[in-house]
Amino acid sequence: MENTIAEEKMILIAKDKDRKKGGLRTMPFFIVNMAFERVASYGLMPNMMFYLMNNYRLETENGSTILFLWSAMSNGLSIFGAFLSDSFMGRYLVISLGSFCSLLGMILLWLTAMIPQLQPPPCDRFTDTCSSATADRMAVLFFSFGLISIGAGCIRPCSIAFSADQLHNEENPNNESVLQSFFNWYYAAKGLSTIIAFTVIVYIQDNLSWKVGFAVPAILMFLSALMFLVGSSQYVKVKASSSLFTGFVQVVVQEQKAQSISQ
Repeated sequence: MENTIAEEKMILIAKDKDRKKGGLRTMPFFIVNMAFERVASYGLMPNMMFYLMNNYRLETENGSTILFLWSAMSNGLSIFGAFLSDSFMGRYLVISLGSFCSLLGMILLWLTAMIPQLQPPPCDRFTDTCSSATADRMAVLFFSFGLISIGAGCIRPCSIAFSADQLHNEENPNNESVLQSFFNWYYAAKGLSTIIAFTVIVYIQDNLSWKVGFAVPAILMFLSALMFLVGSSQYVKVKASSSLFTGFVQVVVQEQKAQSISQ
């Protein structure tokens, strides 16, 4: 009897703590995380073709293929990120993982512009010949692209769902005004971050250098990850549910049982 009462008290204390978490006060943390990640990742795309052609001496066809695969992987991994958050890790851990991967990828991309040994050797002035990048140097570049894609695939599908977890209120389920205020700010920040990525970041790359043009997105991604982690203690962290594959297998088994019974 005493154990039952103690367990009930623990449950009530846990629920009381959850009520004190979430809400509009957490809105700046994940909106900044989303906006800065978008500025950082989107700002790399417009001029990346020129970087591949001028610094890595790739042909236009090869550069276009690489950028197409990079974009496709970033969008396709959103399915993996959503599955990972819903079935195994939860949205908070997946967004944290994505922020770390994006930051690491952008730092690695910045290093390709900073360290000459990561790019093709300089052209021979006497023979006027230029050699392309070796396989190991291209591997570093591709690895940075892959990390950025993993980060985008983890952050983008979970960001708005994670924010909905913070604004869900069991005592007041019809809080339309709060949700409307959040979505207004969310999509305004989303649109503004895209504009900044395609203007300010591109301008920096065009008029300063690749070193500065890649350093700025890396710094923004660092601030994005830092801002998200700063608000960790205030978040409502919904645990992952059972695996989607488990539910699918259960449905198939039940259908087979029903068919065997009908026969």
